[in-house]
Amino acid sequence: MNSNKRNKNKSILYIIITLSFIYFLQLINLYSLPSQINIFEGGKKHINLLLPFTITDLESKNKIVKIQNEERELGFKTKNKYSLQSTKRGKTSIDIKLLGLFPVKTMEVNIVNRVKLMPGGQSIGVKLKTEGVLIVALSEIKGKDNKVYIPGKESGLKIGDSILEINDTKIKDSYHVIDLLNNIENHEVKLKVKRDNEKIIKKIMPVESKEDGTFRIGLWVRDKTAGIGTLTFYHEKTKKFAALGYGISDMDTGKLMNISGGEILEASISSIEQGTKGHPGELKGMFFESQNLLGNIEKNTELGIYGKMNNNISNTFLKESLPIALQHEVKEGKAYILSTIGEKKVNKYEVEIIKKETQANIAPKSMTIKITDKDLLSKTGGIVQGMSGSPIIQDGKIIGAVTHVFVNDPTKGYGLYIEWMLEESNILKNDIGKQKIRDIPYFFVENCKKKVK
Repeated sequence: MNSNKRNKNKSILYIIITLSFIYFLQLINLYSLPSQINIFEGGKKHINLLLPFTITDLESKNKIVKIQNEERELGFKTKNKYSLQSTKRGKTSIDIKLLGLFPVKTMEVNIVNRVKLMPGGQSIGVKLKTEGVLIVALSEIKGKDNKVYIPGKESGLKIGDSILEINDTKIKDSYHVIDLLNNIENHEVKLKVKRDNEKIIKKIMPVESKEDGTFRIGLWVRDKTAGIGTLTFYHEKTKKFAALGYGISDMDTGKLMNISGGEILEASISSIEQGTKGHPGELKGMFFESQNLLGNIEKNTELGIYGKMNNNISNTFLKESLPIALQHEVKEGKAYILSTIGEKKVNKYEVEIIKKETQANIAPKSMTIKITDKDLLSKTGGIVQGMSGSPIIQDGKIIGAVTHVFVNDPTKGYGLYIEWMLEESNILKNDIGKQKIRDIPYFFVENCKKKVK
């Protein structure tokens, strides 16, 4: 009798533990769901929920989205498979509830027009100007007393800080810094500095150098950078563009560069260095700063550079704009990229999407791609520096952009969802109305380092 009771209690305990585990897994799943989702007009989105969670429309009168439970299992079932079918443009909200009674998460659903973009693939020259000047090194100074000083460190400055002002004078460039500090002598210098989006004041005391008797503050700074990349798209309606698919970081500090502006220009590829295992290749190109200006850069973000074109731009491979695909429409399988490899015209190269990620919020590394095109493999060995930003196209839609390479296998790399790039450029928001892996920045950087006395 007692044995049967113990077995019964154990069974109940096992059931409770199992249900608690399932509930815990579902809570993790719910946490990963975005607070906002986009669906194209006439499109459909699937959401799977484990029991006992359900979905209800908070604004059913609007009839913007039709919710249907597609799970047809008879008897006991463990999940609800919902389809959200859009009916017309607009916004609505849906509630995820426990036992159909207790709300645990609200999601905003936006039904939008399918955006069309002119795909890129063109090689471009990129010029960025930093906001103020960027500190890339703090150097030692041997003083008249034979002691070694590091004024920058002693004043609390850090590599990666941007100097915006010197003694209340706004900095134009590194040459301006030299002019302002030429006659500082032994007077304390006031610096306005930007660090991690926060502006702070630092004071630094110059040191008289034993070497030549001049007063120095021991900072190395940079005010610009330049390189080669690939255009991802151009939006004719707003004249906005996006390129690279990754943010440009300073080569010395590794931090995303705060910029005051920049330009993209026409560029041509002069030579190709093939990629091999452990050594990414590179497209080497050239551009002339005085001509062929295409547009102005307004933002440098973790997901690429963004700005506005001066004029309409065409594609030598595709003459018309293509619709974009949202994340849930991307599938594993065949696709192709557009890129300019050793020529002035854009060409098509076959790739395969071997893995896609489900991303609740804007994030890089959305999918893993593999180069399958024999012609491209023979020319570059795979993905090389300079190809970042190459648009990825699948089933006649732009789905993303090439970003990074797998160092130990240059035939593979990462891609970024085009949806995230549209969010970053505000195009989608405007339409709504409201192996060892290393991140290689595919950007050939020109060293513009200057020493400041």
